[in-house]
Amino acid sequence: MITSITTDMDGTLLNENQEISEVNKQAILDAQQQGIEVIVATGRSYEEARYVLQDAGISCDIICVNGAEVRSKEGKIIYQSGIPSLHAKEIAAALNETGIYFEVYTDKGTYTENYEMGIELIVDIFTTANPAVKEEQVRQSARERFEKGHIKLVEDYGTLFNDDSQLVYKFLVFSFDDDQLNAAGEKLKTIEGIAVSSSGKENLEVNSIDAQKGVALQKVLKDKGLSPEGAMAMGDNLNDLSMMKVVERPVAMGNALPEVKEFCAYQTAMNREDGVAKAIREALQSPVK
Repeated sequence: MITSITTDMDGTLLNENQEISEVNKQAILDAQQQGIEVIVATGRSYEEARYVLQDAGISCDIICVNGAEVRSKEGKIIYQSGIPSLHAKEIAAALNETGIYFEVYTDKGTYTENYEMGIELIVDIFTTANPAVKEEQVRQSARERFEKGHIKLVEDYGTLFNDDSQLVYKFLVFSFDDDQLNAAGEKLKTIEGIAVSSSGKENLEVNSIDAQKGVALQKVLKDKGLSPEGAMAMGDNLNDLSMMKVVERPVAMGNALPEVKEFCAYQTAMNREDGVAKAIREALQSPVK
């Protein structure tokens, strides 16, 4: 039987309303009662992940910002992997050359220089995970992101890179223009020590090479004395692949990208169909191969 369960959030654990359904919640609580370690791995910041889990009454370790930070269920930082200031400036310069929009995640919060583009970015991530949801509903969720203080407006990202009290975790890059997005991706390829992934059809996510979901998950499992052979991981997008590669039971959501489905040995229902709960129930009844 499995000994640990790791789940992505957007497009996986969360339904089309950006909530954890009662069915998914109960499956997670049942697994925890059986002594199975449950871990959430997300591209979100800790605060953006925490408030959703807290509302659902779920307490677990959280791999945040694609693995740049790991928090215990009590909220204590147990692992960090940031982008050095010089590299952050190099990444920003490369992105600015293309004129593309990006946000910066640090250990002190998430920042944007452009409020309206910040709205568009989160709309892209939400609609990629939930294409059937009405755009206005998604846009309202995006506005709430700002209203709740999960993203902050800053005049110049340079103030963050020159602030020794802040550790840069991630760049979230966004454009509706495929050529511009591809150009940004090509420039990023020339920068060493970074990992580039994606959580939406119009975005790129840039982290330290040591800040990936898979790298962080390996550390968490090792610290807890758990084996990858007894581990399950669920996800839907490219930034989930690194953790799929380190577990014995990789599970693709029914709404996952083709590349994710192709890699995974297992598949479950869509996120709006309680796919996480179904995958957990099936795994609890099946021996790990």
